[in-house]
Amino acid sequence: MLPVTVDRADATPLRTQIVRQLRAAMRDGRLVAGERLPSGRALAAELGVSRTVVTEAYEQLYAEGWIEGRHGSGTYVTDVVPAPETNDPIQEQIPYSGRIAPPGTIDLRPGTAFADALDTPAWRRAWRLAATAQASERSDPHGLPGLRAELAAYLRRGRGVACAPGQIVVTRGATNALALAAAALLKPGQRAGVEEPGYGKARAALAARGLEVVPCRVDDHGLVVADLPDDLALVYTTPAHQFPLGGVLPVPRRQALVAWARRTGALIAEDDYDGEFRFDVGPLPALHGLDPDVVLYLGTTAKMLTARMGLGWLVARPDLAAAVARHRDRVNDRTSALAEEALRVLLERGDLERHVRRVRAEYARRRAVVTEELRGLDVRGSTAGLHLVVALPAGQARRVRDEAAARGVLVDVLDRYRTEPADGGGLVIGYGAAASADELRTGCSLVRALARPEPPPGRRPAGARGAGARGPRGAADAAAARPASPDR
Repeated sequence: MLPVTVDRADATPLRTQIVRQLRAAMRDGRLVAGERLPSGRALAAELGVSRTVVTEAYEQLYAEGWIEGRHGSGTYVTDVVPAPETNDPIQEQIPYSGRIAPPGTIDLRPGTAFADALDTPAWRRAWRLAATAQASERSDPHGLPGLRAELAAYLRRGRGVACAPGQIVVTRGATNALALAAAALLKPGQRAGVEEPGYGKARAALAARGLEVVPCRVDDHGLVVADLPDDLALVYTTPAHQFPLGGVLPVPRRQALVAWARRTGALIAEDDYDGEFRFDVGPLPALHGLDPDVVLYLGTTAKMLTARMGLGWLVARPDLAAAVARHRDRVNDRTSALAEEALRVLLERGDLERHVRRVRAEYARRRAVVTEELRGLDVRGSTAGLHLVVALPAGQARRVRDEAAARGVLVDVLDRYRTEPADGGGLVIGYGAAASADELRTGCSLVRALARPEPPPGRRPAGARGAGARGPRGAADAAAARPASPDR
């Protein structure tokens, strides 16, 4: 007889009461691994509830990884390690939104995934099953073999990256992968190119390894290959969705970039940070597929899942991957074995790919909201990724940023991603961190109002009668009054 009762006087739904009691029984050992549970029909009769209530409770526990069905045999408790609520590995891995935004603000800065889109049952199940995996005292510097096998299959299907598990090194993220590659494969004093404007943490990672960092020009289509100097040992690029301008590197430039690397003996570090998210057509295959010998492919879970997972990967030809793994072992650079196993489970069960498909549709909807609210402004960037750029005249971007921040809306300026300020400028708008479409509308409406040219003295733009929310102050008041998500 199961240690479960139901209280119809309790406002808690019957299904939830059953789930909580069974979960507690498995945690404290009253239900042990391998124990068979009664059928849904039998438990429903015992408790005096409908069979649907029990079926839904079992489905919830199955989704969280507490129980499993065995074909033709019934339902059993999985090999779950009992743990107090306060030490639950799920709770230690709750997704967060990256940089902390002050309370009461709408965060439109780039670089953060929409963590609320996570499939919570699949996410919890992966961590719970990971907690049951047998731990090893000595970690493989390449990463868990099972995870690398799943990653190789996933990258082949989703990004056109053909590689063996031995060519993969699991890292703490794409920036960590770049830093490890620079330390293992390059020498202090060599020159490394980084897109300009580009990802500041990539510049910092290379400079910290004693390399001379060279800014490399980009335009609306991405890296300008014709301008690359011949004395670079490595160039870092984001060809699937240039960060931050948003261009997609065309195939002719990709071919020219690979030819340049072959001719000069340089390596290409391809950061595919959000390559899964293109909304108009299917994502272009990764640059790595053009020449795996010269391209180091860097990936991360930060945009497809959450930065809190703290995992990424490097794919390189076998000798380079081995050199990176040896260096990683020497400096004792490690990733969480629990996180690696959780990611393996997400990949093995197909949960990650289902999540990517679902969140791709969510980002497409969010981008449509942003572009609609920013109508009339010069919006740039391909229909991809988690951010776009609003081009503004010189000197305007910082004013709009500061005035928006004073009214509770956070945006980035394009100059933040340059080594030196340049003529012209713009705003970089992210649509991952905001908690809802309503917050996106409110924040972007304010940005649009602040970015409009001021009307001549004594004149009022058409449609600006009264104290409605169309003018800058109305939009500002709306943004300031709207409460932000407490999770941001």
